[in-house]
Amino acid sequence: MRQTLIVMVKEPRAGRVKTRLGRDIGMVPAAWWFRHQSRDLIRRLRDPRWQIVLSVAPDADGMTSRFWPGDLARMPQGRGNIGQRMLRALRTIPRGRVCLVGADIPDLSRNHVARAFAELGRYDIVFGPAEDGGFWLVGLHGGRALPVGLFQGVHWSVPETLVNAVASASGARVGLVDRLRDVDRAADLGTAPQP
Repeated sequence: MRQTLIVMVKEPRAGRVKTRLGRDIGMVPAAWWFRHQSRDLIRRLRDPRWQIVLSVAPDADGMTSRFWPGDLARMPQGRGNIGQRMLRALRTIPRGRVCLVGADIPDLSRNHVARAFAELGRYDIVFGPAEDGGFWLVGLHGGRALPVGLFQGVHWSVPETLVNAVASASGARVGLVDRLRDVDRAADLGTAPQP
């Protein structure tokens, strides 16, 4: 079965990426961290079991950027909130299993991704809970109808984000995979491996 991993990335420009982290440590160090973190993450997640597609922002610059590996397929994120951009990306995969992750998860490994794809054999949609109450992964079967209302009414970047997202998937069989941390603030860097 075809499996696609979508990684959401932004051009690592100071003041345009990881701005909440930037308010804590400075915009240039935050962009530097994201640049190295995302590059390392993409390298770590390469695996013959799935195809990696980058969902890039900003749209035009991201599609032509030399920063991201040139051999990986790209799609523009487009406009809207994070839920609208994730739905747009998920809808572009015509068949098979698809998982979408952010690039700011330092401990994410191929094993975590493989577990999420495996769980899609049992569930319609899977989420990877984040330690801050959000989620670092959403996965579903490409080509199947998305749950009506998925991500509608979700409050983003709050401790209830995952609870809201699961509730928005009403009628679907929802599974959870590993709990990981994402990096939004300086405190999240804690034990994050430094690039």
